[in-house]
Amino acid sequence: MTSRLARLKANELLDRHAQRGKVGRSQVAHALSEYYAEGVPDHSAYRARCGGREIATSIVTRRDWLDLACPLTPDNERLTLVDSSHGGVAPEDLDTKNAIRRLAEAAVSDVRVANVPLYRLLDIDARRGAITGTVGLVPFMEYALTMDLLEGELIDAIAGTNTIRPGGLPLRDKYLPDLGSVVDFSGRLCAGGALALCAIARPSDPYRGDADYALLVQERSGRVLNAARRLAVIPKAFHQPLKDHRADARIGATLRREMEEELFGRREVDSTVDENRVAAPMHRNRLSEPMRWLTEGSDRLRMECTGFGLNMVSGNYEFASLISIEDEDFWARYGGEIEANWESAGLRIYSTLDTELITELASDESWSNEGIFGLLQGLRRLRELGGERVNLPAIEHTCRSW
Repeated sequence: MTSRLARLKANELLDRHAQRGKVGRSQVAHALSEYYAEGVPDHSAYRARCGGREIATSIVTRRDWLDLACPLTPDNERLTLVDSSHGGVAPEDLDTKNAIRRLAEAAVSDVRVANVPLYRLLDIDARRGAITGTVGLVPFMEYALTMDLLEGELIDAIAGTNTIRPGGLPLRDKYLPDLGSVVDFSGRLCAGGALALCAIARPSDPYRGDADYALLVQERSGRVLNAARRLAVIPKAFHQPLKDHRADARIGATLRREMEEELFGRREVDSTVDENRVAAPMHRNRLSEPMRWLTEGSDRLRMECTGFGLNMVSGNYEFASLISIEDEDFWARYGGEIEANWESAGLRIYSTLDTELITELASDESWSNEGIFGLLQGLRRLRELGGERVNLPAIEHTCRSW
């Protein structure tokens, strides 16, 4: 580490980040479709048509994993912790040179890294209205220094105009060599996350127009470990426990925690900030005022999983969701208190009545692949639920099979 840090120059890293920023989502999706030329039965690459524009992603999914409309409640979502041994990568599977380089670059770039537990997916059954599955635990650093290295290797290869094929990407050849290994999440280290399109009901306004939903979109900071400087829905988080390893395994628990952290500014639920000695950070008495208000009425907050997929970029599992705040009084009371945390470089707002801008947003090449998956699946569900508050473009699945 000391030797690598001494040779690492900040301006070289900035140049590399600039080159990576020129690689668009469609380029990533195309490159991975070339690398994984042979498919597996019943799985396809997630693609969609929005407002007449084709959108490609690197998300592998199945038809029964889409449009789940699954309420994130104990009756409908049942992910269970079955292995708490923190098992993960064998020492011989670690690529030491690349792992040390990643740590050194993170130190120079001031990327926040905390070696907290992550959930690893062992089994999943996702269908409309219900999600069941099992998870284990793995230390964050084992993921960060193995599977998460694949993104940088791929983007650098595309930016350098290298041919993307088996045998040409050493880390991918080692950790995720074919599509069979992508969908075999129980046979590898398969970490992942939960992300949600957040839609907040707003009353009519003389300047803005009729009653609508405000859609929140973030520009990711350069200080995050993955999807840096990309567009994403918010909240977006790793699926990981906060305090209670068993109870926190539910996707709804992750999203509620991330609302507190990424939208309402609670530092004590941020695993990368300060040692947390609070026994129950999500206890009602410790909730932020906006979150407490949302939980006091049964019809104020809707949380649903809208889709599930596996991201070929690093093999992550992704639970796409929709968070809709239905009571428009929330915007009058707390709209001014919504503020993204350090993980975002900026926050944008779009109206669900602005078809043109949302169509342009969906075709933006700076989206992360999981981010556009969450956006499109959320918009599809919001078209079903939003009534007169929405005038969204039609979004159709055009998933491509291998």
